[in-house]
Amino acid sequence: MATQSTPALASASVLDIEQLVAALPTTSRERFERLYHVSSAVGELNPPEHMTRWIERYFGSVEQVRRQKVVKITNRATMEGALFNEVRAQRPLEARIPEELLTELARNAPDPFCEPLLNTPEDVFGRIEGRCCVTASNIAKYDGWHGVIIFNEHDPLGFDEEAVADFLDVARRWWQRAHAADPAAIYPLFMWNCLWKAGASIPHGHAQISLARGMHYAKIEQLRRAAEMHRTVFDRNYFEELYAVHRDLGLAAERDGVRLLAHLTPIKEKELVLLADRCDTTLAQALYQAVQCLISELGVTSFNVVLYHAPLDPAADHGGWQNFPIVVRLVDRGDPTNRTADFGAMELYAASVISSDPFGVARKVLNRFQDNANYAAAD
Repeated sequence: MATQSTPALASASVLDIEQLVAALPTTSRERFERLYHVSSAVGELNPPEHMTRWIERYFGSVEQVRRQKVVKITNRATMEGALFNEVRAQRPLEARIPEELLTELARNAPDPFCEPLLNTPEDVFGRIEGRCCVTASNIAKYDGWHGVIIFNEHDPLGFDEEAVADFLDVARRWWQRAHAADPAAIYPLFMWNCLWKAGASIPHGHAQISLARGMHYAKIEQLRRAAEMHRTVFDRNYFEELYAVHRDLGLAAERDGVRLLAHLTPIKEKELVLLADRCDTTLAQALYQAVQCLISELGVTSFNVVLYHAPLDPAADHGGWQNFPIVVRLVDRGDPTNRTADFGAMELYAASVISSDPFGVARKVLNRFQDNANYAAAD
């Protein structure tokens, strides 16, 4: 396919989103406005003189903070929203935690996963074993079918492409086994919380899998309903439009049927979204490259990954999952040694406040992902 022309990522910024959208061709601009609402404001302040040295140390100059532009982007379909602050967006993206400190912290933490056959329970249908991992039954369940994929490698960042493919393969096999044991359980979820900042109680590398009954998890069902409403109102596929909007702005690319985008309304820092038709080795490879790029290029050490898709048995569900792809979302959760939580009342009850610029994330991630990649043709 021919390469789709995109804005110059070298200079684009989310703070200029209104101008970037205005410069798009009419069809692309209408598509963006169909899916997103954008507004901006300027916050002003007058710092006391004795703060000057502190401000210059952390923000460069007093003028940098005296007038601050804030851009608010809201997804009209899903009501996901993000606030981008000019000062926050200009912060550097490099890591702030030494690798040796992470290793030391992980080594000294208690670890029942080092001997999972002795220290973890198994599911009623037994364990699923892979080349790089083995399953256990979660001892404190959040659902009836809730398992753990325990990585053979203790180091939570010590995985490679083969391991990620194995994690997803074991998840698929676990879902199949759980569904065979309970045909009413049909809604799959894969979660990977890396380190305590991301919600992991044990630093040893592991992921979680579950299979729900009755209805998919609330936020996933909310997304399905939003996509269905978008199709009903506009007669267009929501996920196709989501990808196309990001592609038009230079925030997305496609390779071998897997689409990756640097999210315009991230739930938190540096969020990436992958869309695919199949949960196979191609998707596993793309996921590995995306996570590795966050780690190596953007200094991420603690992260969340989630994967979900339509029910295993569509005939048993009447919720309208046609054209719902496999969705993978991954997000940075910040410095594991920082005691300040990255989620506050704004993120929980209003809109996410974001430090990273999606265009800055795209510059790092798409350079790697686009090797031998083609953009999808415009609609």
